[in-house]
Amino acid sequence: MAVQDNPQELSGEHIKESASGSMRGDDIHTRVHDLTLLALRSRRFDRREIREVVRAITEGITLGADQSRADLRQSLSAAFRGLDEALRKSTEAGQQALRQLVTTGRDFSDRELKQALADMKKLEDDFLSTVEQVAEGANERVRPELREILSSARRTGTSTGRQIAGMMTEFAQRVSAASIDVTLGGLEAASEFSVRFAQAAGGVLAGIADAIREQRSQKHEEAGAGRKPAEPASGTS
Repeated sequence: MAVQDNPQELSGEHIKESASGSMRGDDIHTRVHDLTLLALRSRRFDRREIREVVRAITEGITLGADQSRADLRQSLSAAFRGLDEALRKSTEAGQQALRQLVTTGRDFSDRELKQALADMKKLEDDFLSTVEQVAEGANERVRPELREILSSARRTGTSTGRQIAGMMTEFAQRVSAASIDVTLGGLEAASEFSVRFAQAAGGVLAGIADAIREQRSQKHEEAGAGRKPAEPASGTS
């Protein structure tokens, strides 16, 4: 089932159904990636909403992979990479939003920065633990394959984790890692700053998603133009 590109919030069932459909056919990585970005940009930028999107996407891809005739490990791996790459872009959006807020410096404290970084630091753990929870509930055919993909991701790291590490390095001079680790609460607590951060990060993520969509559209147009039949050459007698 194709997801219409609109800014309205997508329900969990809608995301799950679309993710399942993304497992049929070619280019699973791109389709799962784009669906995840669309789902994320339709939600508030916070850990709870991101976890809900990850759960719905993962439930959909496990269902779709089980019903597909394609190679199970290969299709699940492609879907996992697509999900990971979309979450990396979500983390990048959060990093850019924090950068903007720090630069403006309006009503912004180091404590609030610590809260934001503490929650952003948990995104990879949220990602992997949510996928693991879904894997435990999957059937006997899908479960071991998804477990192996998760095991590999934990050994080698994820794109999301590498983006988070870069973000922590960027803000390390202002906030120590130790102070981030002990920060309690975070962006999920209602506060004016959490709303401002969610709005800023959501705006950046929407911009990233729009840019990717435009690039994909241009590539499709160029590919279509390349398939046009050549003009008949004027013959000579």
